[in-house]
Amino acid sequence: MTAVQTGSPIPEFSVPATRGQFSTADLKGRKTVLYFYPKDSTPGCTTESQNFRDALPRFEAAGAQIIGVSRDSLASHQRFTEKQELNFSLAADTDETLCQLFGVIKMKNMYGKQVRGIERSTFLIDAQGVLVQEWRGVKVPGHVEAVLQAVQQQA
Repeated sequence: MTAVQTGSPIPEFSVPATRGQFSTADLKGRKTVLYFYPKDSTPGCTTESQNFRDALPRFEAAGAQIIGVSRDSLASHQRFTEKQELNFSLAADTDETLCQLFGVIKMKNMYGKQVRGIERSTFLIDAQGVLVQEWRGVKVPGHVEAVLQAVQQQA
């Protein structure tokens, strides 16, 4: 399967999430910020999630929802959500359905070893379910503000 391309509609999917199933149907009617992160409760992922949490009212004012995605289990996501008081849903992509769909699995160096993992990435999907913008190889500082600006500029 090839990753979805900018300008293309998101194909059908359904994955478990902290607020029930997350599926293609949830992309219709409002913009969606889908951010992929490597692992719950790690420093960069925690900071990124807190930044999205804190900015959620501004995203909602611009007509967007936020969904976080990692390969962690639903139980791990629930603990992470409670500990960080996250105000949006986390999708548990344990079988890598979304990771494959968006092409975010990469070989990475960790402590001198090659490991397969999620490349921190964010995708903006419009209210019709079409991918309109993507950020790959994301650095956490300033990222949420950049995504918010893109959401606000999106008609």
